[in-house]
Amino acid sequence: MARIISMLAIAGFATSTLVQNTTALSIDELWDRYVGNVSTYPISTTVEPVPVPSVSLTPPPSLYYPPLPFPGGAQVPLQVRNESWGFPKTFWRGVAGSAFQIEGAVKAEGRGPSIWDVLTRVPGHIKNDETADIADYHYYLYKQDIARIAALGINTYAFSISWSRIMPYGSGEVNQEGLQHYDDVIDTCLQYGINPVVTLYHWDLPLNLQLAYGGWLDEQIISDFTEYARTVFTKWHRKVQLWVTVNEPSVFCGNYPLPGGYFNDSATQGIPSDVQFYTCARNVLLAHASAYQLGKSINSTLKVSFKNNGGYKIPVDNTTETAAAVQRAYDFNEGLWATPVFLTGDYPESVKEYVSGFLQPFTAEQKAEINGTSDFFMIDAYGVGGFVTGPGDGGLEACLSNTSHSAYPRCYGSMSTYPGADYWPAGPAVDPGGSWLEYGTDWITIMLRTYQDMFRPEGGIILSEFGLPEPYENLRTDILSVVIDPLRSRYYREYLQSILMALAEGINVVGTISWSIFDNFEWDQGTTCRYGIQYVNYTTQERYFKASAFEYVNMFNIYQET
Repeated sequence: MARIISMLAIAGFATSTLVQNTTALSIDELWDRYVGNVSTYPISTTVEPVPVPSVSLTPPPSLYYPPLPFPGGAQVPLQVRNESWGFPKTFWRGVAGSAFQIEGAVKAEGRGPSIWDVLTRVPGHIKNDETADIADYHYYLYKQDIARIAALGINTYAFSISWSRIMPYGSGEVNQEGLQHYDDVIDTCLQYGINPVVTLYHWDLPLNLQLAYGGWLDEQIISDFTEYARTVFTKWHRKVQLWVTVNEPSVFCGNYPLPGGYFNDSATQGIPSDVQFYTCARNVLLAHASAYQLGKSINSTLKVSFKNNGGYKIPVDNTTETAAAVQRAYDFNEGLWATPVFLTGDYPESVKEYVSGFLQPFTAEQKAEINGTSDFFMIDAYGVGGFVTGPGDGGLEACLSNTSHSAYPRCYGSMSTYPGADYWPAGPAVDPGGSWLEYGTDWITIMLRTYQDMFRPEGGIILSEFGLPEPYENLRTDILSVVIDPLRSRYYREYLQSILMALAEGINVVGTISWSIFDNFEWDQGTTCRYGIQYVNYTTQERYFKASAFEYVNMFNIYQET
């Protein structure tokens, strides 16, 4: 992930020729007409791995630990080990990446274009007008990449499948080369003793589905996503036990409406722009539920979830109005997805009250199909969710009774500084490219308690993405100035300490997945904003472990039960 700061309003550019029957075009014609020229890298076959040199696995000089030579390069925290803390033996120590952000090789071996291949061609939409045509070239370098994380001590790798590599048009024809590629990726994980966690959809919608009927804004997406899921589950249900249907639907639904003139605008013109998010949400919930039920019917032992995103909503005071505002903040964010899936099969009441004016309600059968369709609670929580206030301008009642109110329909407010302070933020500043991220590791334990109490997930909680972009890291030009990343290292240490405290309090956390495996294409920030625990030289495609990689795994080396 990490997430997009905003969708730019693009206007005034030349429009693409609209195609009503896009399946009449070949895949090459789709590329040519809607994407154009694609950059390539001088590798076109899978690179075989070489052993990771021991020098690459040498921990960095002490940042927070005493510079003492412990056997095997282990480091010991300054404080005495807390014997009441411990990660269970089965705890996930994972890293993550997503297909569009790391694979590159976008036209290789029959892949069809996705909407993001088009969005990266919209002038001004991506910083420096970068594309992900090459990115980390993980498509051909995956064997070495998996060998590196195994050598570091990672036991879980979460990655996504590119839908248009499996079905270039999004439905119908199946691309056997795409299936073979991911078969090799999965086998490589298993060869190195790494648990694969496979996501079906991480935002890279096949372009043809957006052109044909508006993508996630049309109910047709439910059956097409289900058929795609059927192909994938059928192929790998014996090799992969852990599945994710969709990644952060709040973000990809929030990307609608897409920039005008680059897709088939007529497919979505009947849906008002302020309704498109909720139209998408309804279809996502039904598609997720359908895929979940299908996966269980193919193999009842599979563990299937979806990835939510959010963070702890800090009330600015203890008033009744602020408490109501905090609840609405959860309802319109994490609760929009988790309430139907974990509790009721339907939206939170505050959301349902709003959408009832324009969305068809779920039937009793649909509610039953949605409810209970997650085997654990996965949350991408990079920091806190900010300080939550009432909506202002007359308060909550004034907002709820006035559709023109500036905070309607969510009817809560937020602030980025501590209450009563002129300028103190929740935590240190990260890179400006990640300005949406509020550093707040102190709040992680109570955040996890809140999620457990609010949604009561029987399978436990997984921190499915967390990380941060070191400030101005991309401006550093030599490797010696890049690999020491003190803020990110501190972040991982504090975050994992907060999880250890949560475990000690009886909160059922079953794993963590760091974002990310290495620097990658971060959506509208391109490659300028770096979240990786490995530095990537995009010219040579060399990878280097950063200090934060060792900080992350060292917490497990110290506290994971054997």
